[in-house]
Formats: sequence, structure tokens, C-alpha cells
Amino acid sequence: MFPTFLIGLREGLEASLVIGILVAYLVKSGHADRLRQIWAGVGLAIGISLAFGALLQFTSAELSFEAQEMFGGFASLLAVAFVTWMVFWMRRTARFLKTELHGRIDTALTLGPLALALTAFVAVGREGLETALFLWAAVQSTEQTASPITGAVLGLLAAVALGWLLYKRAVNLNLRTFFTWTGVGLVVVAAGVFSYGVHDLQEARLLPGLNTLAFDVSSTIPPSSWYGTLLKGIVNFSPKTSVLEAVAWVSYVVPVLYLFFRPSSAPAPAAVSRQTASV
Repeated sequence: MFPTFLIGLREGLEASLVIGILVAYLVKSGHADRLRQIWAGVGLAIGISLAFGALLQFTSAELSFEAQEMFGGFASLLAVAFVTWMVFWMRRTARFLKTELHGRIDTALTLGPLALALTAFVAVGREGLETALFLWAAVQSTEQTASPITGAVLGLLAAVALGWLLYKRAVNLNLRTFFTWTGVGLVVVAAGVFSYGVHDLQEARLLPGLNTLAFDVSSTIPPSSWYGTLLKGIVNFSPKTSVLEAVAWVSYVVPVLYLFFRPSSAPAPAAVSRQTASV
């Protein structure tokens, strides 16, 4: 439940912040009558995201076992790629998100109601599609349904409530700290999904080494035990892990966390002075 709660909270809060910025800008600029176009775009984005999740589930259910494993493996790798991109994108552009959205709204207001609805749809739809894909991959990796979906719903509800409180200025949240540590959590979750995607491709016989194990601690950590279930749900830990799965987990989490925490390069003060003087 925790990984999907984190997914719902993180992605839901991003979408809530976007909606809050759009709504606040329209209200403060005297265009409150255009809010219905914003909500129409948001509603359409939510509907398409739900339909996309249902399509993933229906498509995988109609396939043979090996085809299911192949589909699940590639979908997991794609989900990891999207989430990794999203984590770094938010880290890089969070400071300029408000300005960027204000510019899009100004353009949309001049183009008409359809452009305004499209702006909200694109802004929220991207988060919704990423959530649907990564949630589906997380559900497949935990091999459960009720708990992951419950976690995601609770995360989304918490994100909506937190977004509303931020919009009303009832709470003060350090968004940089929030997105940094939830980003770290998502990287760890994505590493587990990446490892499980490799496992799926091994079962589909596209990758070798399914029975070449890096370790087998199933006697110490039984998969059916509460702590085995907890480790599976949080970090997608498998008591029987192949060498390729272990290599995939380490080769993802180590460089991604290194790049995530690496300080952004900034020009030296002398260089800045020279550039200012030349300008």
C-alpha cells in the first residue's frame, strides 16, 4: 500500500498545485467566469487516465502467460522511465512552474475557451497517464489488487486535501523538501518495479538467467510472512532474486540517486561578474 500511496500523493499533489495555480490566476485576473473550461479539461484528463488504466488491465488479461509477462515487463520499464523523467523534471523546473503556467493561461485566454480547457487537460492529463501506468506496474509487481489501489486512492485524496489547503493558504509546506524526499522514495519504488520488469522479461524468455539466483532467503523471510509481505509491498523485495534482477536494481538506484542529489552546476562568481560586465 505504501508505494502506491506515495505515487498517488506525489502525482496528485503535482496535479493539485497545477490546478490551484490555474484557478488562482484566473480569479485574480478577473476571469473567474472561465473556470468551467478549466474544470472541463480536468474532468476529461481524469476520465482518459482511468480509461487508460482500464485498457492496460484489459489488454494484459487477454494475453497468454508469456505474452502477459512480456507486456508487463515492457510496461514496467516504460513506467520507470516516465517516473524517472518526472522526478528530475520537477526537481529542475519547480521554481519556474508558476511563471510557465501563467504564460500558457495568457495565451489560452486570447485563443478562446477550447484552448483554456486544453491547457488544463494537458497539464493534468500528463500526471494522470503517468499515475495510471506506474500504478498498474506497481500492482503487477506486488501481485495484489486491493491494497495497492486502496493506497493510491488514499494518496490521491490526501493530495487533493493538501492542495486545497495550500490554495486557501491554510498550511505552509516546504515544497522543495517535499518533492525532494518523495522523489527519493519514488526512485526506490521505481528500482523495485524495474527489477520486477526484468523478472517478467526473464519469465517471457526474452532475458536469460531466471534460475541463476543472486540469493535465496525464502527460509528466513517467507513471502507469506507479514514482514515478507511488508518488504514486498514497500521496496518490492523478493526472497528469491536472480542475478540479473539484483544487477538491474543496483544499476538503476545508484546512478539515479547520485544524479538526483548531485548539486546543479552554477557559474563561478568571477564568471558571473565577467558575464555581467560584458552585457
